[in-house]
Amino acid sequence: MRQIYAIGETLYDIIFKDGQPQAGKPGGAMLNSTVSLGRIGMPVSLISEYAGDDIGNLIDTFLKENGVSTGFADRYTDGNTALAIAMLNEKNDASYTFYKNYPERRLEMAFPLINANDIILCGSIYAITREIRSRFVQFISQAKEKGGIVLYDPNFRKAHASELDELRPLIVENMKMAVIIRGSDEDFKNIFGTGSPDTAWEVVRKYCDCMVYTASSDGVYVRTPSFTGSFPVKKITPVSTIGAGDNFNAGMIAAIYKNGITRDELDKMGKEKWERIVSTGVSFASDVCMSYENYISDDFADRYLSEIK
Repeated sequence: MRQIYAIGETLYDIIFKDGQPQAGKPGGAMLNSTVSLGRIGMPVSLISEYAGDDIGNLIDTFLKENGVSTGFADRYTDGNTALAIAMLNEKNDASYTFYKNYPERRLEMAFPLINANDIILCGSIYAITREIRSRFVQFISQAKEKGGIVLYDPNFRKAHASELDELRPLIVENMKMAVIIRGSDEDFKNIFGTGSPDTAWEVVRKYCDCMVYTASSDGVYVRTPSFTGSFPVKKITPVSTIGAGDNFNAGMIAAIYKNGITRDELDKMGKEKWERIVSTGVSFASDVCMSYENYISDDFADRYLSEIK
């Protein structure tokens, strides 16, 4: 059976608004995506690392309760599970402070064997972290060689702008290993200085044949060698935008999986199939924005499952 994997950082998010803690949740971009996929019954595994401490145990239990396999998690004993403090501004956008204590040797576990058309999600700062880079590249490059659908989300924040000259070559290397690149307008502007989906595509097409460009309330734009299109998004007043992009990715993956879309199809598809993928991504992201949760709600998951039957 076709499988879904996500490789990324695991943290525990503590969310503040107006100087007061509002919620504490397991987080990390890839974790957020896998929990949403687990809640709709997808065969999903998280490849990650977190300690054998109390917070790590809490996260591990949470993942399993939400249908996410933790069989490829490195439960280290020399260090602590990472924490993230998220401060929400008046627009409910988050700025982060991280507290990390990793062991010297990381990702010391077996990786899964990838089969053709398995889906592999990766991205964020974790995908360009020097300490795990060799293990990451080995896994992602082999996943692509085996025919997997590698979806890469650079999710590059301004906080790392001072390191861009050093990190951009790693981002480009990741793009070359990807089958789909899904980034926000801010990602592409921060990395390449582009200001539109067309100028972003002029850069991205050098490395990958499929780009999905999200521009908040302005819409979603898809570019491949055979398709150019744009799709609307829902007009909402968000409670929190934490996890919106992660869950757009989860929705895309859910649609690719449920519609049996293969790697060979992606750069050849027309509007109908792309509309299914994008609209599912928008629905997942919109639901997450309506609460302090980092993942789709159980009610949304139930509605989604009833609609696709």
